[in-house]
Amino acid sequence: GIETSTKTLCMLDDSDRGARVKIGTLTYTKGTGWTGDASPAADSPETLVLAFGESHLLDDPAPLLELAARFPAAVVHGCSVAGVVMGSKVLDDTLLVSVTQFEKTTLRSAAILVHTADESRAAGVALGAQLAGGGLAAVFVLSDGLTVNGSELIAGLNAVLPEHVLVTGGLAGDGDRFARTWVLLNRVPQQGVVTAVGFYGTSITVRHGSRGGWDIFGPERRVTRSSGNVLYEVDGKPALELYKLYLGELAGGLPATGLLFPLALLRDVEDADPVVRTLLGINEAEQSLRFAGNVPEGALVRLMRTNLDRLVDGAADAAERARGAGAHEAGTPVLSIAISCVGRRLVLGERTDEELESVMEQLPPGTEQVGFYSYGELSPRATGRCDLHNQTMTITTISER
Repeated sequence: GIETSTKTLCMLDDSDRGARVKIGTLTYTKGTGWTGDASPAADSPETLVLAFGESHLLDDPAPLLELAARFPAAVVHGCSVAGVVMGSKVLDDTLLVSVTQFEKTTLRSAAILVHTADESRAAGVALGAQLAGGGLAAVFVLSDGLTVNGSELIAGLNAVLPEHVLVTGGLAGDGDRFARTWVLLNRVPQQGVVTAVGFYGTSITVRHGSRGGWDIFGPERRVTRSSGNVLYEVDGKPALELYKLYLGELAGGLPATGLLFPLALLRDVEDADPVVRTLLGINEAEQSLRFAGNVPEGALVRLMRTNLDRLVDGAADAAERARGAGAHEAGTPVLSIAISCVGRRLVLGERTDEELESVMEQLPPGTEQVGFYSYGELSPRATGRCDLHNQTMTITTISER
């Protein structure tokens, strides 16, 4: 069983001086089993359990099933990852679980199966319809990282949800393998799943921040043939041919090495804050590239490359935005969900912890941070509606007033 101690963080107000909100974490590894500080007593319909782990849990889901049995009343969400985030550290071969019990906030779950990328927009519409209702303040989404077109998924959600509802989340990962990802459906890991949790009430405070830090290089080019998230031609030339030209000797490692050279989608030539797209797959026969989100025909694109210091600075900037000026009341417990791209981890290497440390330095004292490295990040840019991003650090902070 799961043996834990209790970590209670107090939240008091004038109406109920005894109110308490519990935030804690658990970890599971094959070598040590369960360890952590989240109490099973926190189980309730107002408890959010987030579980992030390796793709091999599809084959051996026993720890996830045990977790679900221990928190039968809670809202349980989770997905596969390319590394879990625990505080300022990134861990592999670890199942990380966050347990947050809210006192004044109502939670509601939604889920849908997606069989092909063409179903992504309809999936977003269906999820939004399940969650839409009075008092909805924010939505957190976890999606299959390979089958789902993230751009279309978000377009569907945005079409249904009111503009004031903040939508954030991420696409599940599978290291640098790109073979299979899972999302929990009815507490069991399955492929082709999208889930979302809605936060309802006037006491919930949810903030976001999303920043990149890559350098744009090379000439500006025009997308001349594409379909959804598949890019066929740029400036009338095969897209895969162009990528191989830039990657040189790294081209033999595609699609994984394509993570080192994401694509910038520019609204105009002077766009300093482009939407970034991560390469997920290649098709030699078609000479095409498949990205995590749409690459529309007529768009201006440029390649991007690494700047390690700017990546770390970008992560800090994302956290600063998510913290906000006085958004989270002093002394209240804050849950931070950090979702960063697998491409950033591959590029940063041993400096990966440095980007997480830079995030923690910007967050309120005592913040509990969990998260994962992903195949795509869901968040508005600075303001506005949610969009799919790649190669960014995206922070979602949650607390109650």
